[in-house]
Amino acid sequence: MNQFKDYFLSQHAESQNSFQRILSETQNLLSEFYRQQPKVFNGKKAEEIEKEIALLTNSSINGESPSLVLKEIMEKVVSNSIHVTHPGSMAHLHCPTLIPAIAAELIIAVLNQSMDSWDQSTAATYLEEKLVKWLAEKLLLADSADGTFTSGGTQSNYMGLLLARDHFCQSQWNWDVKKLGLPAEAHKLRILCSEKAHFTVSKSASQLGLGEQAVVKIKTDAHMRMCVSTLKKEIQRLKSSGYYPMCIAATCGTTDFGSIDALGELTEAASENGMWLHVDAAYGGALVLSKKHCGKLAGINLADSVTIDFHKMFYQPISCGAFFVKNKSSFQYLSYHADYLNPEEEDLDHLVNKSVQTTRRFDALKLYMSLRIVGERDFSCMIDHTIELAKQTALWLKETSGIEVINSEPELNAIVFRFTDEKDADGLNLHIYKKLLYSGEGLIAKTKINGSQYLKFTLLNPQTTMAEVKLAVESLSQSAKEYKQKEEAL
Repeated sequence: MNQFKDYFLSQHAESQNSFQRILSETQNLLSEFYRQQPKVFNGKKAEEIEKEIALLTNSSINGESPSLVLKEIMEKVVSNSIHVTHPGSMAHLHCPTLIPAIAAELIIAVLNQSMDSWDQSTAATYLEEKLVKWLAEKLLLADSADGTFTSGGTQSNYMGLLLARDHFCQSQWNWDVKKLGLPAEAHKLRILCSEKAHFTVSKSASQLGLGEQAVVKIKTDAHMRMCVSTLKKEIQRLKSSGYYPMCIAATCGTTDFGSIDALGELTEAASENGMWLHVDAAYGGALVLSKKHCGKLAGINLADSVTIDFHKMFYQPISCGAFFVKNKSSFQYLSYHADYLNPEEEDLDHLVNKSVQTTRRFDALKLYMSLRIVGERDFSCMIDHTIELAKQTALWLKETSGIEVINSEPELNAIVFRFTDEKDADGLNLHIYKKLLYSGEGLIAKTKINGSQYLKFTLLNPQTTMAEVKLAVESLSQSAKEYKQKEEAL
């Protein structure tokens, strides 16, 4: 089968040449593309991009020139993409990626380790566990803690609520959900979270057989944090009505506002009522590396489970996240054994015992390389810069005529605001959002608060400065002025 040497990396000269040739060409094309300083987005409409992609050939019979395929990819895919590395990209929790992490992605792809069984991920198993232990120590978790890498917040939040459900059924009713399915009383189980919590709390409840009706949303205070006094009253109301409050799902960095619930007080409330405390720190967990702001995580070490994403303020390529538990014994609710994969009698570290996934990527390597090459000092500086920029931006927007700011004192680096208009504020803000997007000069997000249209800066990019923010607002202001002039002319 010598004709296949060009397709796989090995010791053969043909393989080495093929590998170096295609990687070198890819590297040169990407470097040249970014050297030309592309806009955040080229401004094409969705239907135009869809047509261009539709014209691409799906496959070939006899294979094609790598140069030809790469040329088409650059023209149809890369040029039509959102460029998150651009300092004007300020929309979602969608970060630029660190160069060491990009290099790690190549190693991950070449090795192609599967993190389920030890004999598929020998050294990778121990590097992931080493990094999990380091992160647990950073979070000040107990020695009994453990964790695993995940695809991100959705999977981690799902795991947290799954463990909360099974733990409650086991401890309260001596009921084994793994073997017996849900008990008759399951329809009375309740999860309490902030009204600003991530949608995956409700999504997970529906997938876990509890239904969206199991999620009780607690109102937030002026800082968009869960109101603890309301939470406590609701827990007692539920109990007196015959329901079973089993879990408090706290948020450390809400998607829209970056607000952080009072973790210490929520820990007390959970403990007093025999409830599991899950903390969704997908966004805010990166503060563990911030010298100025790590104190905002106070209380997270007492949670029963914790979600952290690395493809946000750890600047890792998607996807990369982690899930932690206070007691490693909690993973018993996920553990299954197969003779061909992780037989019970084997004394080896099979990481599949801690995950809802079987095949899983060696994502720990890219975070590990980033931490080693970039260093904790610069991670801290990058995170602190974006939070300081958000504070400056919020203050400046607050003092700008015709703009309303919801969170004028941002906890992380997200600011929600809108341009005011007596006739049609929703139409105005949607118009100027689209105008900026299709100009390609910048990218911000849109969201709805109490049914009204708002705009949002998510300032994740450490390369973004106040100059880029002001440039975006200047463009938005001009569009707002044009919109209002048209209104007046009608």
